[in-house]
Amino acid sequence: MNKEESGHLGADLPAPLLLVEDEQIMHVRLRSILGALGYTEEVLSFASNLAEAKALLAAQPFAMAFVDIGLPDGNGVDLIGEMHRNDRALPILVISAWSDEQIILRALQAGASGYLLKERDDIEITLSIRSVLRGGAPIDPFVARHILAMIGPSEAPAEAPPPPAAGPPLTPREIEILTLVNKGFTNKEIAELAGLSPLTVECHIRNIYKKLAVRSRTEAVFEARAHGFLP
Repeated sequence: MNKEESGHLGADLPAPLLLVEDEQIMHVRLRSILGALGYTEEVLSFASNLAEAKALLAAQPFAMAFVDIGLPDGNGVDLIGEMHRNDRALPILVISAWSDEQIILRALQAGASGYLLKERDDIEITLSIRSVLRGGAPIDPFVARHILAMIGPSEAPAEAPPPPAAGPPLTPREIEILTLVNKGFTNKEIAELAGLSPLTVECHIRNIYKKLAVRSRTEAVFEARAHGFLP
């Protein structure tokens, strides 16, 4: 497929796309979501780390990029900054499990067009992608609340106590799924109870493992209780 054929698939579908993501489960999700939007496999280029992404960027220009933050060989924020410096018009959407305020602000300051958490279901991710395609800058509601809190009124009581140390930043959806895990439900049963696809549930559980630094459901429940997320 030459540049003229792949450069644009319709009024709302610029191509080719670069997807920088190390989790295979997210590769599957994004292929499905983009396929439903009308994208074909030929215009999707996947990179599992920074080195692969840089090699793809050196080989051809891209019309849009999706970037995760936590990558095996570095931080996605650095790649966002590099892409933005080389092409300030390139839309870059972050889809990540990272919800740390400083990371979010760094990504947006580096040139990200929007920031979405992986916990969102396929419909929410689809709407965010459509927003970027229309020139929007979608920000995950959870992320937006953090940003608003950071730029809110600076006045504080002189004797205000320091905030308590934060535990792993589990989201309400992740806590909901972990509660069902604690009750012994399988991924399929959790998907039915939560109204999600089994693939989305598996993605949530992988994110929970990452945030709690565990490798099993039992360890996840133990750590969640230790941090007060579960009774």
